[in-house]
Amino acid sequence: MHRVLGDRRAIAILLGPALLVYSLIMLVPMVWSLGYSFTKGNTVDGFTANGVANFQRLLTDPAVHDALWFTLKYALVVTAGQVVTGYLLSLLYVFFLRRASALVRTLVFFPVVLPTVAVGLLFQKLFQVAPQTGPVNSLLNAVGLDSVDWFGTAGHAFWVLILMDIWRSMGFYAVLLFAGLVDIPDEVLESARLDGASGLRLVRHIVLPLSFPVLMSSLIFSINGTLKAFDSIVALTNGGPGNGTTPLTLYMFQTSFTYGDYGYGSTIALLLTVVCLLVTLVVFRVSRRDLTKG
Repeated sequence: MHRVLGDRRAIAILLGPALLVYSLIMLVPMVWSLGYSFTKGNTVDGFTANGVANFQRLLTDPAVHDALWFTLKYALVVTAGQVVTGYLLSLLYVFFLRRASALVRTLVFFPVVLPTVAVGLLFQKLFQVAPQTGPVNSLLNAVGLDSVDWFGTAGHAFWVLILMDIWRSMGFYAVLLFAGLVDIPDEVLESARLDGASGLRLVRHIVLPLSFPVLMSSLIFSINGTLKAFDSIVALTNGGPGNGTTPLTLYMFQTSFTYGDYGYGSTIALLLTVVCLLVTLVVFRVSRRDLTKG
């Protein structure tokens, strides 16, 4: 193995095809999109260079500011919900259900494999107010409360989106974190119990530090996914009411393909890429903190 890894020709043969495919699929489109950021137009009307006009427009566009704020708010809340709910479920699997957790894990994971459009239609029916009253409003009426138009205001629609995305993804993060928890040696847990650690103390001082790497992986995976959320929002609200639930991804799509401005759409995509990189760097920086102290 050392001989192979020390041979530059062998390294080139082993890594070359993978790097070539990655460059063609990922790097070339990114550079191409960056080039579009300095142009105006589309494939029908053609492209004309306009310098940094797209970037100047980006700084003063209120729709971008609203979409960026919604994206960050949505990503923060959904990521916290996905990771915290997944971690609590994984603790339930490992320390309470144990061998009996297989059936529960399967049932909780089931929404992950459902089509996004089907989940969106399901939640539309659950929260609808007209022409038929959905189960949620029926429950409110049963306890003497008025029906709520959940998709009539941005605030209500936001929380329905949050609930839907946490529900459909918590099973995935529960399984991911469960895999990290089962790798904790039983001897370490038993020694901690003999020293008097149990319940929250055991989780805080033993389980959490030992599962921290997989927890941070889940956090990075979740935050990057939620920053680029598109399909679930289109399926449930399509960015409405108005632009109240429009993230950067949907605004980029509308700008590029509905309004035919590929240059400005590419500039919005560049902004989203920078946001993802900055958030990931912040998470990596925070992850260096030693949880066993303090």
